[in-house]
Amino acid sequence: MSTPLHCDVAVIGAGTAGLAAERAARRNGASTLLIDPHFNGTTCANVGCMPSKLLLAAAKQAERVRRSDLFGIRVEGLQIDGPAVMQRVRDERDRFAALTRKQIEDLDPATRLTGRARFAGPTTLVLDDGRRIEARAIVIATGSAPALPPPFEALGDRVLTNESLFELKQLPERVAVVGTGSVGLEFAQALARLGVQVTLLGKDTSLAKVRCPRVHDALLAVLQRDMDVHLGVDVHPERTAEGVHVRWSNKDGADGSVQVDYVVAALGRPPTLDDLDLDKAHLALDKHGVPCHTRETMRCGDNAIFLAGDAAADLPLLHEASSDGAIAGRNAAALPAEITVKRHVALSITFTDPPVASIGQSEDEGAVTGNADFDDQGRARVEGVNEGTLTLYAAAPEGKLIGADLVAPAGEHLAHLLAWAVETGCTASQLLELPFYHPTMEEGLKQALRSICAATPIALPADHDAGAPAGG
Repeated sequence: MSTPLHCDVAVIGAGTAGLAAERAARRNGASTLLIDPHFNGTTCANVGCMPSKLLLAAAKQAERVRRSDLFGIRVEGLQIDGPAVMQRVRDERDRFAALTRKQIEDLDPATRLTGRARFAGPTTLVLDDGRRIEARAIVIATGSAPALPPPFEALGDRVLTNESLFELKQLPERVAVVGTGSVGLEFAQALARLGVQVTLLGKDTSLAKVRCPRVHDALLAVLQRDMDVHLGVDVHPERTAEGVHVRWSNKDGADGSVQVDYVVAALGRPPTLDDLDLDKAHLALDKHGVPCHTRETMRCGDNAIFLAGDAAADLPLLHEASSDGAIAGRNAAALPAEITVKRHVALSITFTDPPVASIGQSEDEGAVTGNADFDDQGRARVEGVNEGTLTLYAAAPEGKLIGADLVAPAGEHLAHLLAWAVETGCTASQLLELPFYHPTMEEGLKQALRSICAATPIALPADHDAGAPAGG
């Protein structure tokens, strides 16, 4: 048996979370080993954030051309070159992925170990080539993979996930998108606006886990303009000679079916943990088989093992994975000391058009709400994107903001402003004391903020105009 390799911190997985964990551990004085089967870059660059946004960007351009008549600009004969669309997606995707691989290549070669790791003990790993690693602490950052239940897996090359859709050389004519989370909604709207006939199906009765009924209804109306939407249904796909026959039914007995070229399965991305032999790490697992851990340290109980990123199954978002990795790596290096951090306010964005966002806590945790509609908001009308709504949640009695849900133009920017306001403990009155330029989308927040002030004992700022400029 070969001599074991030794390090302070071993990191399993070289995605966003793993790279952040290795950096943090090394920056805090630990010797590190980074283990990955391929070192192929991050999920975000290869099959996630970036290629999906490239597809959405193409769809947005097509929609702008379709809506140009509103501005008196006539564009005749819109043509969507499917192969060119998909080629740009891959070209730019490959550029982003190459940049992430370059970051990995810049690491000390002695730090990188190519192989699959599994536990042989609480602080011992074995690679598939027989090498053993003894570490003072271990960070699990193995990421996630698309869920593909047997009926969908049986479709073979007629089922697409976020790991295969971008390889299409041509846009299909008809697809069924199954799953109404962020990935499903982004794919469905992008493909529909690129000329694909889309049927969106979801077992859940909600879209993108939107918490506010008003926001949910506004989002549903946006999507229904471009596609057929069926929520709360069980889906039964069956491969045929022509493609896939998809049937669906709900609990009330209503059903339907459609023939499509492909099924896009957006059924979630469970953590990749099955091949790690977690039983040998002596970890307590939750009902989903994920090691129990504390988000403020990312540590698994009293063990010298930490989780980071999608493997933790907390919030599968890149910025959360990056934070997870930094927290896990720093704590792994600091053992036996423990460094507890305050996590940022929850922030998730779905990049539909208009974007959807959820920030912080919901109405269930608040006592006061404020609403704003964008149907007649000044800047939104100027740009021809006047649709959507926003709901703010605040705590009584001072009107301190605790969260929001929205589907609105410039939603990703409004979401950041609101997340910062919640993070810093701002009240509605304090936000209204800040400058608002005219005409901007940000002015759309005033209506909701004033509603919160009206429902609390805190008066509107006395030295600010309580009215709104024309078109504000």
